[in-house]
Amino acid sequence: MAKAFQKIFTKITQITKATCTLKATGVGYDELASVDGRLAQVVKIAGDEVTLQVFSGTEGIPTDAEVIFMGKAPTLKVGDQLAGRFFNAYGDPIDGGPVPEGKDVEIGGPSVNPVRRKQPSELIATGIAGIDLNNTLVTGQKIPFFADPDQPFNQVMAMVALRAQSDKIILGGMGMTNDDYLFFKNTFSNAGALDRIVSFINTTEDPSVERILIPDMALAAAEYFAVEKNEKVLVLLTDMTNYADALAIVSNRMDQIPSKDSMPGSLYSDLAKIYEKAVQFPDGGSITIIAVTTLSGGDITHAVPDNTGYITEGQLYLRRDSDIGKVIVDPFRSLSRLKQLVTGKKTREDHPQVMNAAVRLYADAANAKTKLENGFDLTDYDERALAFSKDYSDKLLAIDVNLDTTEMLDVAWDLFAEHFKPAEVNIKQSLVDKYWKKD
Repeated sequence: MAKAFQKIFTKITQITKATCTLKATGVGYDELASVDGRLAQVVKIAGDEVTLQVFSGTEGIPTDAEVIFMGKAPTLKVGDQLAGRFFNAYGDPIDGGPVPEGKDVEIGGPSVNPVRRKQPSELIATGIAGIDLNNTLVTGQKIPFFADPDQPFNQVMAMVALRAQSDKIILGGMGMTNDDYLFFKNTFSNAGALDRIVSFINTTEDPSVERILIPDMALAAAEYFAVEKNEKVLVLLTDMTNYADALAIVSNRMDQIPSKDSMPGSLYSDLAKIYEKAVQFPDGGSITIIAVTTLSGGDITHAVPDNTGYITEGQLYLRRDSDIGKVIVDPFRSLSRLKQLVTGKKTREDHPQVMNAAVRLYADAANAKTKLENGFDLTDYDERALAFSKDYSDKLLAIDVNLDTTEMLDVAWDLFAEHFKPAEVNIKQSLVDKYWKKD
């Protein structure tokens, strides 16, 4: 039943696959509405012409359908009861539990004023050595995984959720298969970690345009815990390519002229308003964003990864290493642009030099492999570099390696001592004297 403040109209002037247009006044941008009983949202206002995006599609809607404007933008009830729950794109429970109590907050608000931000300087360890050793993350950072669709990025996200040293994990799943949804649910439940995880899930069975709401829902929850509770919050978004595809569907159905790779011209702004929610607050709360961007055939020039790279502070690449048969975090193509703020400061003193030496030796192994492939003879050093490369990938770079920041440095020193002489590793002598494994 309509409430007194709601505006009701019954004359639709235009209907497309995903939108309908009518004449209305006193309506706000992003305001929610009901069109013939289906949830919709205002996406365009031109004078008194209002265009609504109907989330479940417009098929079967007549021109005299009842349109009820609700007088508010999409909201989420935030509170401590969010923890351990699974919700859909509208913030409704999908885990069979009760509707949580809390205060309504509008989603999709502006990012934090720069005056209220603090320079990121706190380590956020993921427990995945391939990240923590070479691409250390900082609270308040925004960084994507670039991965091919056949790589186990959701498994990596689940590992990060379980191992990361943070107070709350917010998962935003867009275009997930039911198998992926059940994987996350069972993994969190079996690990006994549900009490610190909040999940917003859109599956392949849900309307694709609903994916547009998922990041804003996840970040609204994150802002509650970071601002109200001063907690360290890690937001995991997978997959941002599905999010961008949903934007493209809406843009196309609204007859907007597409930009590069059929993406909307607003793609950069749409991505930036999500990623720029990453922040470190002076009082200790923080929002760190790790997102997955799947690549089509490894193409990083596609509009989605291309725009993402301009916004975020680095990127993490997943790659299958044929030498060990495992997926690793590629040390050559991955980069965390803020790692220098914590390596050697919030981690052990030898971290920067161990990191640099290991990557240099790994590069020497790559050169040796090229020599081998081209029929050249290998030197003794080349042979040892290749042996180091396999051990380095298997014991440190592989995504299944779970070590804390001290353990991973000790493993690196063990590998150095096993394959090289101290002079070949080229690390400061005082650190070699202190950490080199003695016979």
